Amino acid sequence: MTPDAAQTEQVTEEAGSVWELITGARLVLFDFDGPICQLFAGHSADDVAKDLVTWLESHGLRALLTDRERGHPDPHAVLKAVNQRHPRSDLVAELEERLTQQELKAVDTAFPTPWADPLIRTWRAIGIHLAVATNNSPRVVTEYLRGRDLFECFAPHVYGRTSDLDLLKPNPHSLNQALRVMGSAPTDALMIGDTPSDFEAACQAGVSFLGYARNEMKETLLREAGAEAVVNSLEPILRQLQGKT
Repeated sequence: MTPDAAQTEQVTEEAGSVWELITGARLVLFDFDGPICQLFAGHSADDVAKDLVTWLESHGLRALLTDRERGHPDPHAVLKAVNQRHPRSDLVAELEERLTQQELKAVDTAFPTPWADPLIRTWRAIGIHLAVATNNSPRVVTEYLRGRDLFECFAPHVYGRTSDLDLLKPNPHSLNQALRVMGSAPTDALMIGDTPSDFEAACQAGVSFLGYARNEMKETLLREAGAEAVVNSLEPILRQLQGKT
């Protein structure tokens, strides 16, 4: 078998695996920032992380973070670092609320993931139940979905960041909460996520996983984590569902 033929066979097998995941799902759990939208498309996540660090420094708490944590581009990493040192404290609650306010500001400039809106509507139209399981604030998710006229596709099943930051993914809490409230067996559910923590949470919850990777780096990280089914666009899923209907 030539290398090109082997690659074609691998792509065909993966396409079959993706279709099997889709057709076997009675409940689809979406991560938010990635599969549904790019929340910080016009409101840099790096700037949000810097804002959290600056706020800590203005309160004389610079020493709480290492140099690496102070320069981390992910605001969730800053939040988790503070929570590790002062779990479930008033300080963490204040910092989490500050992050939520920054996320709410980002909603206005969030960029919808290509094909996500029609995919969500199509899945719901054919009777598949939908939920969001995310590390973002549920207030932020709800505001975004209402702005896109998508909230009714999920309502009221948005499971996001709580005051207990130990429950953020890769902890499967948000997935398990959705399964429990919606009365779904893990084997009937599919998680769509774009990070290794999404994949790990799905594995711990016993839920099938489909990776969404908008670029090569995202795909590499997902595959290195162990994700076998990864798509670079949601369009083929939408087309398959539309063919099914």
